[in-house]
Amino acid sequence: MLGVGATGPMATDVAIGSRPEPSTPTPVPEERDAWAVLAGVHGLGPVGFGTLLRRYGSARAILRDAAAPGGPARLAAEPLDDAEAGQGARSSVGPAVAEAIAAAAQSAGATLERIHGLGLRIVTIEDPAYPLRLAAIDMPPHVLYVLGDPGALSARAAVAIVGTRRATDAGRAIAARLAADLVAVGASVISGLAVGIDGAAHAAAVHAHGTTVAVIGSGHAVLHPRAHSRLAASIVAAGGAVVAELAPDVEPSRGSFPRRNRIISGLADATVVIEAPARSGALITASWALEQGRECFLVPGALGAPASEGCLAFLREFPGDARIVAGIPQLIDDLGLADHLVEPGVSGEIGATLAGIGEAAGRLGRELVLGRATVDELVAATGWPVASVLAGLTLLERRGLAVGIHGRFRPAGALVLVDPAKLRQRPRMRP
Repeated sequence: MLGVGATGPMATDVAIGSRPEPSTPTPVPEERDAWAVLAGVHGLGPVGFGTLLRRYGSARAILRDAAAPGGPARLAAEPLDDAEAGQGARSSVGPAVAEAIAAAAQSAGATLERIHGLGLRIVTIEDPAYPLRLAAIDMPPHVLYVLGDPGALSARAAVAIVGTRRATDAGRAIAARLAADLVAVGASVISGLAVGIDGAAHAAAVHAHGTTVAVIGSGHAVLHPRAHSRLAASIVAAGGAVVAELAPDVEPSRGSFPRRNRIISGLADATVVIEAPARSGALITASWALEQGRECFLVPGALGAPASEGCLAFLREFPGDARIVAGIPQLIDDLGLADHLVEPGVSGEIGATLAGIGEAAGRLGRELVLGRATVDELVAATGWPVASVLAGLTLLERRGLAVGIHGRFRPAGALVLVDPAKLRQRPRMRP
């Protein structure tokens, strides 16, 4: 038996052989993985991806041919369907994209190691786990990179909550209460992980022990915004998911967010816009929802308020399609979820949270929910000394139940789930 250092005819033949061994062919990944490798090719959009799949029959065949001698030249000459590509689009794959596909085929192993190293699941449109709502839209993403549970993308009911990054305290509170109520009726919350309305909706869904899905406009390795990395982790820990159609290391760009917005609306039965200025990305999501045949609701807001201009204009432009949010219970009813509605209020976990921090801080928490935002307003409402109010606010901030910015305070954490209207119906605690 020959070992590693053995000598003999076989070893001699190998050492002396006059013909070089043929180079080892590039390993071709499994079909699902091959889709992910192709999806990461810069310049290969949904039209080109779909065209090549139809021509070659599989993603593996595309990569195999790209890695073969003369493969890039053959790929470059592949025509695109002009009817799908639209005016001004290139009529063939082109040499740059063909070379990129060939390079992707050569580095497929490293690409897949990167994807799996980040804990991402690959879900292709051919997988049973691919969400049916998203598959029904025009040009759905061929591949989704999912951090978390792919099942979160296919909840029984799903509602998108979107809005401006420069949200008012009132807008954040509406987003939080709506998200909590949707969770209470068994719906999942879909949004874009942005600061402002999106973040308030995600955080409230997590606080309410519900499922929420964040669709990002970048790759997972360059999560945007970075300020919400902890929020993203909490979404996954709560059984939700963070989803992208872009490869892990793709930086966000101006064009990636409209693409993301079509996925947000595509994953939902309905989209709700809470606060949107005249030129807001949230209105793009609303437009996608209407184009996809999904319901669209907008919170009207006050006349002349910058955060409401976009919502009011959209309602005027699409009077027969976009609908007004007249109240959260009414919206739950309009969504067909009223049979499962649990009346929101201060009871349950929120009441226990306030009780657990003491009577004084609990009183201040209630006053913050009712709109008292400054120390002077809180002093006037409670009749307490300034020092007592400041001490209570410090305790609320430490518990994550209040946030102070430039001398104004607003509810945070579980407090944002409290409906002020319900709170006003309850007798106040005495000073």
